[in-house]
Amino acid sequence: MNLEQLRGFVEVARLGHFTRASESLHLAQPSLSRQISTLERELGAELFHRARGHIALTAAGDTLLPRARRMLAEADAIREEMGELRGLRRGRVRLGAPPTLCISLVAETISTFHAAHPGVDLHLTESGSRLLVEQLAVGAVDIALITESAGQAVSGVSLTRTPLLTEELVVVSSAAEPPLSDGSAIELEQLATLPLIAFDESYELRATTDAAFRAADLTPTQVLEGAEMDAVLRFVERGVGVAVVPAMVLLDRPELRSARLSHPSMTRTISLAHRSDVTPAAAVAAMRRVMLATAAGVAERDPAITSLL
Repeated sequence: MNLEQLRGFVEVARLGHFTRASESLHLAQPSLSRQISTLERELGAELFHRARGHIALTAAGDTLLPRARRMLAEADAIREEMGELRGLRRGRVRLGAPPTLCISLVAETISTFHAAHPGVDLHLTESGSRLLVEQLAVGAVDIALITESAGQAVSGVSLTRTPLLTEELVVVSSAAEPPLSDGSAIELEQLATLPLIAFDESYELRATTDAAFRAADLTPTQVLEGAEMDAVLRFVERGVGVAVVPAMVLLDRPELRSARLSHPSMTRTISLAHRSDVTPAAAVAAMRRVMLATAAGVAERDPAITSLL
């Protein structure tokens, strides 16, 4: 049984005539007759009483007709929905990203994408890169931003990764307070003497900073630890202490001042990833294009951020 057979059956039933049905379907009458005969053989029942000049439904035809109409309506609805998905009038994108990117790159990307495609449902998962790789593996997210600090590559399933940006980790302080140094950069040894607000240990950013202090045999002067990104930035704005953050989070934050780190500098790479064995849907592919364009624009606004595109 196929849709063409059902469409022919419904049209013959509607018009009560093979010739007029074949004309309506733009199909040769012998071809239509073969379709109906094949359908009857597959179902094991005659669907029409055939008499010269008169066609009538059998009991089997009466039973099939409403179901055939529903099946054809469903097929038409599917075609329409697929067309809407291709045209991005509908769809779904499940995006994953670390919290440090959700207040910067992700916010700009989603704003741009939603303005262009308001009918597409957007779902955002905030998590660390390693957990996001696991969610990509099980299909819980369609596409994800993952961060990799130097020497700390994220391993996992086979992913297609597009490196977007390299950004420095910078020391941020309140713009209402005096600058941290006379120059534009400070060394890690000086940072260890400043009141430091440390992130929660679940942040990969915290692990990177702690590793740098250990490698230099330094102990930071922590005034607060365990905060999330938004809270850290608010504490810094109020002069509670300083923090080490990705350069991108400072975009459009005039209440904060940053100083680049030297000896050593710390960087991280931001990549956009999806499963290699899954072809992205149209909406996901469109989100990817917007993300790439947004990332390129962000890199032009800060010398501590470098585009890899």
